[in-house]
Amino acid sequence: MRRHLTFRCGPDTLVGTLDMEAATGATGVLLVSGGREIRSGSWGGQTQIAARLAAEGIPVFRYDRRGVGESDGTDPGFQHTREDIAAALAAFRAAVPTLRRVIAFGNCDAAAALMLHGADLGLDGLVLANPWTLETDEADAAPPAALRQRYLAKLANPREVLRLLTGGVNLAKLARGLRQAASAPVKSSLVDRMAASLTRFTGPVTILLATGDRTAQMFEAVWPASDPRIQRHASSGHSFAGEEAQTWLLERLIDATR
Repeated sequence: MRRHLTFRCGPDTLVGTLDMEAATGATGVLLVSGGREIRSGSWGGQTQIAARLAAEGIPVFRYDRRGVGESDGTDPGFQHTREDIAAALAAFRAAVPTLRRVIAFGNCDAAAALMLHGADLGLDGLVLANPWTLETDEADAAPPAALRQRYLAKLANPREVLRLLTGGVNLAKLARGLRQAASAPVKSSLVDRMAASLTRFTGPVTILLATGDRTAQMFEAVWPASDPRIQRHASSGHSFAGEEAQTWLLERLIDATR
């Protein structure tokens, strides 16, 4: 069963979607969209996840934050979405009175937003995928480790070596890239705030990383590798594209509700 509804966030009206079976469990999942992505998710990914979780008896609520998709208002940016998440959580609980626990899931800057604000919202658990670690939305940035992997792969490719030897490579651009690859990763103040806020969260936390994803690589470059909450999947898809990766993600979300 899929139901569309509206709820208030201050003076603005936001739009949400509830997926659930008639007989539902006591634990639900709040899906938080990243970037300016609408609640259906990239290529409908969040819609599909919601339907599959609902089929397992887990109610799911997803929504468009202010200024995105069908919701009113001005987009505050991911660092300032505390009120949006709180309003969506309240709407979820009101729509499903049987809920006892709510686990929030976010990918990319939605994961960063949950790390920043999750401790203050009354959530019972967090699942954080490929958290965004940059102060800006600059998508072209890459961690030195990822650059080194890229250049090593090129050097192992005979066609790329031939391009280099025959002048098919911009040497100035190559030099800049090599300097960046040799540099140490820089941790932003955002990462410090995310880490400090996450220490205040008392519920279980799972961090999911697609090891081939650039955003996940940037996160790993500035986050303790020994963090026991991290689970990795050998996927290059930022949203865990593909049936095998999607099934892995679904299993992690189901585990988080137990």
